[in-house]
Amino acid sequence: MAPSMRPFLPQPRVLIETAETLAIAIVGAVSFILLNLPAALISGSVIFVAAAALFGRPMRVPLPLARICYVVVGILLGTVVTPETLHGIEAWPGSILLLMLCSIVMMVATMAYLRVVHGWDLFSALLGASPGAMAQVISLATELGGDLRAIAIVQTFRVLLLVVGLPNGLALFGFVVPALPATRGEADFAVLGQMALLVAVSVVFALIFVRLRFPGGLLFGAMAGSGLLHGTELVHAALPWWIGSSSVITLGALVGSRFANTSARMLVGYLGAALGSFAVAMSVATIFILIVAHYFPFSIANIVIAFSPGAQDTMMVLALALHLDPVYVGAHHLARFLVVTITVGIAARRLAERSK
Repeated sequence: MAPSMRPFLPQPRVLIETAETLAIAIVGAVSFILLNLPAALISGSVIFVAAAALFGRPMRVPLPLARICYVVVGILLGTVVTPETLHGIEAWPGSILLLMLCSIVMMVATMAYLRVVHGWDLFSALLGASPGAMAQVISLATELGGDLRAIAIVQTFRVLLLVVGLPNGLALFGFVVPALPATRGEADFAVLGQMALLVAVSVVFALIFVRLRFPGGLLFGAMAGSGLLHGTELVHAALPWWIGSSSVITLGALVGSRFANTSARMLVGYLGAALGSFAVAMSVATIFILIVAHYFPFSIANIVIAFSPGAQDTMMVLALALHLDPVYVGAHHLARFLVVTITVGIAARRLAERSK
């Protein structure tokens, strides 16, 4: 093999670690399915991979593989869009406005908790309180200062609690039933042409959204392309179930792998801040969820996932696993992302300048 080709091939260690990560994720997903737990594919893979990472195993999901899975999940989310789904958009402005207000109140309350109860400095408390937008938060912490390790652990633990806790909490109160990801439409050789068109259009939209620097561009772009085809009923095909299930498990493994290089001692040290800040954030979210549920005709499961302070991509995968309305959930998480990005970005830089 020519030396110039070697940099483009994965190192054997990367392949071995990836294979181990995916194997553990599959075992976790299957175990949760056998236990009849909701959102088993994502919650099982997250828990098992996170546990393996905490025990010191080198958990890894390569970025190119994750990107492919984001596109696949976006396509699957788009396949559940119908003309009726699109008609419901006109009822959302009030709900989205409440979501934006909820995001700001959530940040202020969580920031105050971390500052007063755990003695965090103001800058670290702001970044640790940010509901979602984790990549931006880590970037700001690296650039401007702050306790990067504490922020990362609190943010990651919040996502873990949401992925595991929300499906089981909703099922406990009878709002959703345990189920595997499912999409409408056929997925066989009879509609091979439609599947090819579906993939091609979705990939093009995903690349356009990334080019436009749209948040979560791969997932939301693919969802937009797929949703356009299904919402206008130009296409009725869906991807095979095993492709979607594999992608969900892989993205669950990606979330769990964030606990790599985190010792149990380090995790325990920040456990109180992680649990407490999560409780504060969800308490604020619950108030707004009840307000929206009272005044608007949306299902409680959709509202809960839309208002929960998790990362966009993870919450969208959760929406897929729970058979929720991806357009409603996605619109709200995009709105929160914009509010959080602008608010945290401005506040973080002002705090950094004040501390100089």
